[in-house]
Amino acid sequence: MFQVGDQIVYPMHGVGTIEAIEEKEILGKKRIYYIVNVPQTRMQMMIPQDKAESFGIRKLVESSIFEEILENFNEGITDPLLYKNQKYCTDLNTKKMRSGDIFKGTEIIRDLTRKNLLGKLGKEDSKMLEGARNIFISELMQVRCMTKEKATDLLDSVLAANVLDVEFQEVK
Repeated sequence: MFQVGDQIVYPMHGVGTIEAIEEKEILGKKRIYYIVNVPQTRMQMMIPQDKAESFGIRKLVESSIFEEILENFNEGITDPLLYKNQKYCTDLNTKKMRSGDIFKGTEIIRDLTRKNLLGKLGKEDSKMLEGARNIFISELMQVRCMTKEKATDLLDSVLAANVLDVEFQEVK
């Protein structure tokens, strides 16, 4: 599936590089592992090759996908329950984040940014928003060959450009 040197996205952690592929015996069972270095979190992880897909591990998206995402970032309706039910919000966003799907990660950023504009962002939401932004920015940096500052500025400008276009339903 992946080769040494491939850059991948590891949900909840960010962009990493496959440094090695090794066979290891752990608890009496031999498996092949991807050895992944994730500089953003300063971690090196061993991911079982046969579990990579179920962990949401994927290759970086193409630049054209980022173009589409950035053009349509603020489209879509935020589920009103995200404003009213914190457990629902946390569970839904955790599920989206763990999926590894860049479009679902984008929804987290969009929806929690909207929630923040309404002054309803708590500690858990802030942490989730920061994590989703960091993963998005780390992938954008690699795909577009940008600095962290430029990638952050691009994301912030996309969000800011459409803030006035966002219609919020009154949350009761």
